[in-house]
Amino acid sequence: MRLVGKVGVIGAVAAATVLAAGCGSSSDNKAASTTTATAATSAAATTTTQSKGRECTADDIKVDGGFGQAPKITIPDDCDPPKQLIVKDLVAGSGPAAKAGDELTMNYTLVTWSDKKVLDSSFTRGEPFDLPLGAGKVIKGWDQGLVGVQQGARRLLIVPPNLGYGAGGRGMKPYETLVFVTDAVKVGS
Repeated sequence: MRLVGKVGVIGAVAAATVLAAGCGSSSDNKAASTTTATAATSAAATTTTQSKGRECTADDIKVDGGFGQAPKITIPDDCDPPKQLIVKDLVAGSGPAAKAGDELTMNYTLVTWSDKKVLDSSFTRGEPFDLPLGAGKVIKGWDQGLVGVQQGARRLLIVPPNLGYGAGGRGMKPYETLVFVTDAVKVGS
């Protein structure tokens, strides 16, 4: 598995925790049975959560700060997390639109829906993240949500659990909705 960022850089473990795709290991069988039990428990807990009557949209999420600055992301309390991937450009970019196979250099901040706290931020580390788009090296929400991004764009991604970490792990609560603000530092080689 390719680690996110440079090994040995402060925060590389946190970045790998948040963005790396899963890899196989001998501990996967034990983790799979734990994940299954956790999934069943969490699914039951999720169904008892009181709905607020509507799903949030991109316009409900408040983002302060401009391209290149660490964003402040505010998730409202009066709506439910969306069940579908939400993608919205907050700042327009220019140049070719990213497609599968393109190399991207991204900055990002991640806020978890359930506790509305920053879980990870490449802005804080001062180190953008490189990835090959569509290669399965990141969560599906990124591989799908960054298609079409242009260099210089700031993009909001609201990632439902099925396109993020599902039953949990990697520092995530089970069935967590993820809110990313990403800056496309570079698109293409």
